[in-house]
Amino acid sequence: MNVSQDLSIIELILNASLVVKLVMLLLIGVSLVSWYWIFRKAFAIRDARVRTDQFERDFWSGGDLNALYQSAMNNRHVTGALERIFEAGYREFTKLRGQTSLDTKAVVDGARRAMRATYQRELDDLDSHLSFLASVGSVSPYVGLLGTVWGIMHSFRGLSNMTTATLSAVAPGIAEALVATAIGLFAAIPAVVAYNRFAHDVDRISVRFESFMEEFSNILQRQVR
Repeated sequence: MNVSQDLSIIELILNASLVVKLVMLLLIGVSLVSWYWIFRKAFAIRDARVRTDQFERDFWSGGDLNALYQSAMNNRHVTGALERIFEAGYREFTKLRGQTSLDTKAVVDGARRAMRATYQRELDDLDSHLSFLASVGSVSPYVGLLGTVWGIMHSFRGLSNMTTATLSAVAPGIAEALVATAIGLFAAIPAVVAYNRFAHDVDRISVRFESFMEEFSNILQRQVR
């Protein structure tokens, strides 16, 4: 086997020590799972943004609140997060408004609490698995470095049995060890980029939700008077 074959990526992986192979396998598996969630979260956040835009257009077009509420109730399987927040708030508002013992502040506060609870659930759903991407981004380079350190130790341990150490003898062992670091970075970089992007998008959506809840609470307060 010549040096070029020894230094090809496939040969380096196949000829790596058992510990380095396990590290590479772990990193490849983690990378595949992170890419799965990257695509899933990208579609989910895009869908949340589109549905939020659509509901805001319908809401601020001056339509009847009862009609919007009935539409949300009848189409729960396709409603967006903001529409579900509106539904929870308006349902609680209509329930409390019929109680004569409650004043305006109590009715509006009850609707706001109902919206806040739904808001937290929707935000938790959007935030789900982002912590996994953050963990992959922060831990994967160190796992790859562990494989590299172990591979270099294994390579130098093999040199102790040789009378003459040459570059051709030590290069394949060091190269296969460095492959583990490369795979760790390959797993970490997309996860970090995706996490930062998704966290920013979720923060922007959450601000839109909070703004809507405040504006809708003001509308409800005017209606109950």
